[in-house]
Amino acid sequence: MSNMIKPGSKSLRVWQLSLLIILLLAWHLASRSQNVAFFFGEPLKVAQRVWAWFVTDADVYQHLWVTLSETVLAFIIGTVAGLGCGLWLGLSRGSSLVLDPYIKAANSMPRVILAPIFGMWFGLGIWSKVALAVTLVFFIVFFNVYQGVREVSPTLLDNARMLGADRRQLLRHVYLPSATSWVFSSLHTSVGLAFVGAVVGEYLGSASGVGYLILQAEGTLDVNTVFAGIVVLTVFALVLDGLVTLAEKRLMKWRPSAGETEKL
Repeated sequence: MSNMIKPGSKSLRVWQLSLLIILLLAWHLASRSQNVAFFFGEPLKVAQRVWAWFVTDADVYQHLWVTLSETVLAFIIGTVAGLGCGLWLGLSRGSSLVLDPYIKAANSMPRVILAPIFGMWFGLGIWSKVALAVTLVFFIVFFNVYQGVREVSPTLLDNARMLGADRRQLLRHVYLPSATSWVFSSLHTSVGLAFVGAVVGEYLGSASGVGYLILQAEGTLDVNTVFAGIVVLTVFALVLDGLVTLAEKRLMKWRPSAGETEKL
């Protein structure tokens, strides 16, 4: 089977779609039992709920806009801040040694406990959710960029210096390309974490957002609406992850693809 399935091939898509159909069919058959349906919902009713949200009632768009706004803002702010701090501490040995224990302590802290504090600081609007999500995104990007900068080959740096490269040219032509691979590997994880931060923030206090809809459904034991919310969030998380993948392909054209690597 491994010889038949290759990255980007039609057979791969067929296998992926077949697996999805099998999982949905198994879910549908299992949900015929009332005990299973009570805890896991019914796929047809979940689909009906999603259809009503987007077509029949069309009442999800405001909530979806709030959640997506929080997610995108947190993703951008966390990525930029993580990139900047990662480059700074990666290039500044002294500063990294001084701040190392504080960074580790901040990263070890369960960020969810900050949600009430952000609520007091920024209120129950979107910025308290953005702040919580930023704390999740920041450390993922920061540590990947920091590691990417620290692992630049000394031989490559020496060769660049021999060719007359100054500090700014080293940053542009050596450090940034080295960190780029690490950045994109972290961004795929950061997309999901940005959604997590936004939804958890909505759970803890909000009057709008997809997380708010899920919380309301949980209060009435409406498991189908809960799963509908999960499906919607998952689909849009995949869309954002796809956009990151497109940006990665454009900016990382020099890197060999998976198929080329296998040939080598």
